[in-house]
Amino acid sequence: MPRGRLPQLDGDLHITDGGMETTLIFHHGVDLPHFASFDLLKDEAGRQLLRDYYASYVDLARELGVGLLLDTPTWRANRDWGAKLGYSEEALERVNRDGVQLVQELRSDDGPPIVVSGCVGPRGDGYQASSRMTTAEATAYHAPQVETLASSGADMVSVLTMTYAEEPAGVVHAGVAAGIPVAVSFTVETDGRLPSGQPLRDAVEQVDAETEGAAAYFMINCAHPTHFADAIGAGEPWVDRIGGLRANASAKSHAELDESDSLDDGDPAELGAHYGELRPSLPRVTVIGGCCGTDHRHIGEMYRGWSAAS
Repeated sequence: MPRGRLPQLDGDLHITDGGMETTLIFHHGVDLPHFASFDLLKDEAGRQLLRDYYASYVDLARELGVGLLLDTPTWRANRDWGAKLGYSEEALERVNRDGVQLVQELRSDDGPPIVVSGCVGPRGDGYQASSRMTTAEATAYHAPQVETLASSGADMVSVLTMTYAEEPAGVVHAGVAAGIPVAVSFTVETDGRLPSGQPLRDAVEQVDAETEGAAAYFMINCAHPTHFADAIGAGEPWVDRIGGLRANASAKSHAELDESDSLDDGDPAELGAHYGELRPSLPRVTVIGGCCGTDHRHIGEMYRGWSAAS
């Protein structure tokens, strides 16, 4: 796919995947230290596990007749998390390139159109905002990964599980410099606010203000729909910047999920119904997917719930 305007920005509905790490850990028994899926790229056995994981979503998109957005397994592939696993900066560059290549190889003439999204995660914990950077610091920190993903042929970058506004603003600036569109996804607590305490609306507006509206769109991920439904003001201008949803299967708080040693995968049909209830308030959403605890079953129900509400 030549890099240009993203098809989801033209109203084409796309599904995306669910909780990669929770699926690999709880359904496939894979050991993922620090939730780092990128570590599987180091050998052929790990790469095949990733191919098998993605295949269920390729099959689902083909069945539903919709486009597919797939994130590379690089959510943890930044300097701080890489160092915890013994990766040098050169090794991190290699796994980011390998992640893009692996997803690109899933494209086929008889398969669904696939948007390859280079996945960027937080420098720190995805549930807390205790360690924060300025926007300039975040730009400098994330630029190497964003530049590698862009030069490797990713169509876009998705920065997921953001807990405060300055870090994703920095990633957007890095994306502008690298010439690649960036989608920003925030996580929220059970009260609909970011872990930093900032309201979702204010965080979206801050990133847009600091980047002159350069983010391709915004998303919400790693939170249950009941956590953010009340935070979405129908008809308010900022809501039109929300282009994607990637909810958790569980309604538990981040603290509860962090302490759990078992998977709460909720009820896929119920989660799909929640998506349908949200659709009237989110007219610009064209990317439907999941996060922790979700798999292809949930994504299918999300799509059906969303479509039924049209």
